[in-house]
Amino acid sequence: MIQVDQLEVIQGDFSLREVSLHIPTGQYGVLMGRTGCGKTTVLEAICGLRKIESGRIVLADRDVTDLKPAARNVGYIPQDGVLFSTMTVRQHLAFAPKVRKLDHHVTGEWIDELADLLDIRHLLNRKPAKLSGGERQRVALGRALSFHPPVLLMDEPLSALDDETRSQMYDVIQRVRRHTGVTALHVTHNVSEAAGLADVLFAFEDGVIQERPLA
Repeated sequence: MIQVDQLEVIQGDFSLREVSLHIPTGQYGVLMGRTGCGKTTVLEAICGLRKIESGRIVLADRDVTDLKPAARNVGYIPQDGVLFSTMTVRQHLAFAPKVRKLDHHVTGEWIDELADLLDIRHLLNRKPAKLSGGERQRVALGRALSFHPPVLLMDEPLSALDDETRSQMYDVIQRVRRHTGVTALHVTHNVSEAAGLADVLFAFEDGVIQERPLA
């Protein structure tokens, strides 16, 4: 689950106050709102990348409010994906488990399983320059899931894709959800993404997040 209670963030002249949302375990939440309203700030606060003034953040039934980012056990896909140009796809998928010193044999099996799940096994030896936009997003998703996080946060993950590739990614994301059981929060301003993916839909307006009924 993802639970944010009365979050307050102040950054210069910009501030968020009394921001709250709740996504039940295993559900896919989508947060919509205009550019600049604070959607990314909320994600960064949940990840621990943005200092908060007050409030509480609970992930997978664990209060992480005061924990450092690495200790929160969150998979995160920033808006630009940030793939390393010198690393192969396999190295991207192995990076987080290696940093966390996870069992090498188990990690290797999971990388192969994840590559099949994302349909990127044939890309494992390629570097980002040789990947299409959709392929890069699949790698970014795989890297975020590579250490089995219970929570996945995504900032406009499909914004750079054309309609056909975006539709294909809906299927990939749904398949990943069923397989991993991850609880997700996906930020977007795209109505079709919300309609195609959301179990729980939130709208960010005038500094307030409100849950909205699904169409």
